[in-house]
Amino acid sequence: MTDVHEWVGVATVALNALAAVIGLVAYLTWTNPKVFWLTLRAGQALVILSCVIGAVLLLDGRALPRLHLVYGLTPILVSFLAEQLRIVTTPTFLEQRGLESGKDVAKLPKVEQEALVASILRRELAVMATSAGVVATLVARAQLWF
Repeated sequence: MTDVHEWVGVATVALNALAAVIGLVAYLTWTNPKVFWLTLRAGQALVILSCVIGAVLLLDGRALPRLHLVYGLTPILVSFLAEQLRIVTTPTFLEQRGLESGKDVAKLPKVEQEALVASILRRELAVMATSAGVVATLVARAQLWF
């Protein structure tokens, strides 16, 4: 089981690092590729799987270094906080522009609507890509790579 935990950790680092890179490229090119979101969600699922395997190992009596636990569990918190930031992006952007809802956005000229949506999506992508990079770094540290 320890080998499985280690390999899941390697895959977790790889997928989250890949999501971070795809997100950075997408951010710089003003795109929002579906592959980013699929890779990000797969990386998040591996974080959960790794924690479940780690919990099974702990319940089995295996000793894990405290730092491994800290660096292994913190990615869940990072992902959760990033999701919260992503969720408040749209209301924040609307509020900054004095808009109350999507109905107000629909009253804007089409060009302004598209620009607003692009800005919101770009911010969401930036937040989530950054979180993926942080998660990859934390899990790599949990793996004692540095």
